[in-house]
Amino acid sequence: MPGRHHTLILALLGLLGAAPALAACTDPPGPGVDWRRCSLDGGDLERANLTGAQLRDTALQRSRMAGANLTRAEAPYARFVSADLRGADFTGATLREADFTRAVLRGAKLVRTDLRRARLYRADLTEADLTGAQLVGADFTGVILDGATWTDGRRVCAAGSVGACQ
Repeated sequence: MPGRHHTLILALLGLLGAAPALAACTDPPGPGVDWRRCSLDGGDLERANLTGAQLRDTALQRSRMAGANLTRAEAPYARFVSADLRGADFTGATLREADFTRAVLRGAKLVRTDLRRARLYRADLTEADLTGAQLVGADFTGVILDGATWTDGRRVCAAGSVGACQ
């Protein structure tokens, strides 16, 4: 029966049209943006509100992200190599196995972040707040920790702390 077939096709098309569209890598920054597996190297995201953003396996190398809000962002395997993240807020973010090699995180809030197995080689965490951060397996080789608040929320790393909080 052609009428029944036509109705079924229209119903299926309606269901497909009702499905939420996935965000594209060209979507503008905003809370909850879905930039999974995107290449955004060198981007200007200063003070961007990326609360709850999906950044799994996203390349943000050499990006300017000073003052960005990345609270509760999901960014495992993301690459922030040589990014400017001064004063960025990563509170509650998932950053497992993310790469922060040579990134500048001066004054960043890394409160309750999951940084397990993250690479922070030669990153600058001067005066960053690591209260409650999970650091198991994280690479702190050459990390500058002057004045950083350590995971216990009480200890402040001494001037000259490199690779470990003194």
